[in-house]
Amino acid sequence: MAHPKSVKEVVNAGLCIGCGLCEALAPDRWQMAYTEAGRLRPAMIGPGSDAEILQACPGAVAQPNDEAAPHRDAIWGEYHRMQEAWAGSPEARYRGATGGVLTALGMHLLHSGQARFILHCMADPDAPMRSVWCLSETPEQVLTRAGSRYGPSDTLAGLEAALARDEPFAIIAKPCDAGAVRARAKHDQRLANNLVALLVMVCGGASDLGKSRAVLDEFDVAEDDVTLFRYRGFGNPGPTRIETGDGRAFEKTYLDMWADEAGWRIQTRCKVCPDALGEAADIAAADIWPGGAPEGEDAGFNGVIARTETGEALYRAACDAGALSSGSVITPREFDDYQPHQVRKKHALAARLRGMQAAGLPVYDHDPRLRIDQVDAGNAHQEDGTAQRVRQGRFHEDLPEISKGD
Repeated sequence: MAHPKSVKEVVNAGLCIGCGLCEALAPDRWQMAYTEAGRLRPAMIGPGSDAEILQACPGAVAQPNDEAAPHRDAIWGEYHRMQEAWAGSPEARYRGATGGVLTALGMHLLHSGQARFILHCMADPDAPMRSVWCLSETPEQVLTRAGSRYGPSDTLAGLEAALARDEPFAIIAKPCDAGAVRARAKHDQRLANNLVALLVMVCGGASDLGKSRAVLDEFDVAEDDVTLFRYRGFGNPGPTRIETGDGRAFEKTYLDMWADEAGWRIQTRCKVCPDALGEAADIAAADIWPGGAPEGEDAGFNGVIARTETGEALYRAACDAGALSSGSVITPREFDDYQPHQVRKKHALAARLRGMQAAGLPVYDHDPRLRIDQVDAGNAHQEDGTAQRVRQGRFHEDLPEISKGD
């Protein structure tokens, strides 16, 4: 099985998710930039080797955390608990996505002193439709920066800045980012020593900026006029809300925004994601809408998956402190109903990877514990369709270019 031999090959094969790790590890060689399609990708700015990056790049390697857990499911992997939960703070529950669990956990880690800061992402103050990595040092910062960011995010571009502080910290990010962090921790003792918690959302895929641009076009709004672009939150699921400098405001309901899956503009790497379920993390938080879609607004509830002993201890401590409120136990089959698209993708993944290989592309090196081959549905249609899309050039991406003035 061929695997990528360079960052350029990762990007060219459609395996890059724009996590930013390459910029953190080799800032003199790689700098994150937007492509014309609205995807964050590394632009080459200098010479050097990619060997260190490829040890952890989620386009080159995929692995869960290294711990054995007491429960195991073929689809959902290993876990300590699956449970309904929500933020104990009504404001965090209201402002955060769904039930605000990740926001509440980040705030709790700072309140308790376990972490000195949180590495995560927020809306870019200068371009609110876009996201930037940030280091939040207070619970208030975590709260004001809360909410889903559906477009590209390069949170791991801030990893070296976090490590340079040599203080205990947590990360809130995407599942693919978590896999990169786990792999990197095996080669960087600073990360192994100082990372106190790795928290993710169960991810349906990251859209490119084309999705958001289409919304602006619908309302005849220029991106330069946008002062707020909130994808979710302020309710569950909460509306997408856009505000402009001249006082205009626009909203779309969650279903109006996301009901048409063909318009999601999901990035290619997401369609062959080996771990959208957060198996590399300590805790993963998910939407738990029966059938996979909300029927209306409610107070906000998350499904929590504690993956590690660290995650289980954090969950219990957050509940004891009132940072989280705990609801009913969730079974893996209930999660199947809440996240049916994840089940379909898990069964189709092996076929899609075979299709990529048949068409001559490399694929990431994946750990058997992710069970990709175990749950292989043997879908020839998926395999042939993927190979056809590769041959049509739909997986290929070029490196972005950065002008000297950027």
